[in-house]
Amino acid sequence: MQPPRLILASSSPRRAAILSRLGLEFDALPAGVDETILPGETAGCAAERLSRLKAASPAWADALTLGCDTLVEHDGEILGKPASPDEALEMVERLAGGRHQVYTGIALADSSRLESTFERTQVWFRALEAREIEEYVATGEPLDKAGAYGIQGYGAAVVSSVEGDFFNVMGLPVQRFLELLRRFGWRYAFGTLRPVE
Repeated sequence: MQPPRLILASSSPRRAAILSRLGLEFDALPAGVDETILPGETAGCAAERLSRLKAASPAWADALTLGCDTLVEHDGEILGKPASPDEALEMVERLAGGRHQVYTGIALADSSRLESTFERTQVWFRALEAREIEEYVATGEPLDKAGAYGIQGYGAAVVSSVEGDFFNVMGLPVQRFLELLRRFGWRYAFGTLRPVE
């Protein structure tokens, strides 16, 4: 049996890189959804809801569509992508020297059903000097990332430790993805997908 076509409903190069590292063929077709957080919504619930919207927005026959959404929570406040360099500077200042949580909602859909879950990872930043924060924001890396940092890039220099799924912090929790694939009757076979026996 041929593996299904896999659609990544995202423009994230980090998510695409993870799927590529797994050796999976996929098409990246971003889904345009309103990413506004609803009043009273927790980070985990918001991330999962948005991932479901992304997975459900495009519908292709004989395809599995993967939707993801990543949010950072610090002291009970949800931090999405910064709207400006000044906002990115403020976010990194807040995260410096402390702990925060990264939530990624992940959803998989075909033409008849949709399954979803989310992953939570704790991340610690080392203490940062004001000059370091300014230099990091000046790279431009924080501007398109939840919480204003990318652990796979320059941001690796500000993270002191991670508890949980590292790939979740990049935006695609691999083990949760494999779990969802199995719900649809497919297992990961190191570079391809095969039917669950």
